[in-house]
Amino acid sequence: MMSMVSRKPRITAGHQVEEDKSANRIQETFDSAPYADYYCTDGYFGYLRVIYPGKHIYSCHDKRDTFTVERVNADLRDYIPLLRRRSRCFARSIETLKAVVEVSVDSYNKFGIAKLIYRERYSKGEIPFGLVDFL
Repeated sequence: MMSMVSRKPRITAGHQVEEDKSANRIQETFDSAPYADYYCTDGYFGYLRVIYPGKHIYSCHDKRDTFTVERVNADLRDYIPLLRRRSRCFARSIETLKAVVEVSVDSYNKFGIAKLIYRERYSKGEIPFGLVDFL
């Protein structure tokens, strides 16, 4: 799975579930996602062959620019058992995995937008955002 994440609001701007991680697949994900001024990637060599509509920041030694996407990926692995250890949970088909990831990403994005709206509406000293506010 490959994902693109927006920092504000913290949502998944694009994702793709495929068996390979070729430069062509990565290019498809970038082409289908909303435009951004800059794109931060980790040290995977496939990102070097992609044409970016904005500035590309390639960080192979520093996680400062990719910590948000790493956190969102960790959240998805935590919420979706199919993305955990393959010996315990596995999808019988790639279509099943795609459907589960699509539902999870949609819910995660709705939560991220609701959280941003809540934080903009209330000052920092008030009741913290929680699941009840999302419902």
